[in-house]
Amino acid sequence: MQHTDHTADDTGLASRLLDAARIVVDDLHAGGAGSPLNSVVAARELSRVAHDALRAAVEQARTRGHTWQEIGDVLDTTRQAAFQRFGQPINPRTGGRMAQNVLPDAANRAVELIAELTGHQWEQVRRDFTPTMATRLDAAGVAAAWEQVAGLVGRFGSIGVPFVRALGDYTVVDVPLSFEAGDMIGRVSYDTDGKVAGLFILSPAS
Repeated sequence: MQHTDHTADDTGLASRLLDAARIVVDDLHAGGAGSPLNSVVAARELSRVAHDALRAAVEQARTRGHTWQEIGDVLDTTRQAAFQRFGQPINPRTGGRMAQNVLPDAANRAVELIAELTGHQWEQVRRDFTPTMATRLDAAGVAAAWEQVAGLVGRFGSIGVPFVRALGDYTVVDVPLSFEAGDMIGRVSYDTDGKVAGLFILSPAS
């Protein structure tokens, strides 16, 4: 059996995390003396590296015998949601890992779509809908759905780090959303053509 040593990868990830955090702290501590756009770039990189670090930590926890239920509890989500986010499904026919082919840049596209939604740009939200989605959900329907969310959890606050996974022929992106009275998940599903085949605002436990 081949044994893979992840020490070098873990060390590289730790270095990336420290470097990105140092840049963000230095930029913020400078009180705006540097370029604001450089600060945005550095913060985005920190967000990406932090996501990679979280995935590595989950893999380590699994290697050491912790269950998906335990990991889900720590992440304040269900064991199924934790597995869907970080797991590596095994094909029951072949015994190998299932292909996890996802749409390139799906995370950025989903965040942009959610930003348009929170900015009340109803028609922009619909620009990449599949024909079926466009027929079922017009601009008024998008606005009404967002009004329902506001009625449940209040004023919108911020967007968190998205996570991407493949589900069959679809790429699914979950975008954490913070509101004044609670947290939600913006879920965007893309088909193989890159069209939006599903758009939901869900509770974190969904």
